[in-house]
Amino acid sequence: MTLNKPDLVEKIAEKSELSKKDATAALEAFLEVVTEALKNGDKVQLTGFGSFESRIRKERKAKNLQTGAPIIVPEGKVPAFKAGKALKDAVQ
Repeated sequence: MTLNKPDLVEKIAEKSELSKKDATAALEAFLEVVTEALKNGDKVQLTGFGSFESRIRKERKAKNLQTGAPIIVPEGKVPAFKAGKALKDAVQ
């Protein structure tokens, strides 16, 4: 089962006894805060759950799958998530 955004909003509303409107606003705010932090190079750490950070992916060689021609993929920032111990244990 895949939990998409509306499903997640519904679950948050149920668990927190918030309206769907308030749960949507809370989720949107969380996503905005994490996105802004990662844009600024900050790390977001939620003890027990995990941490979000942006990492630099170095320039690398690849190939165009349609033509087979080699290309250079430039260096760039990518988001990363590392699960915390409590989350790992809960999933097991």
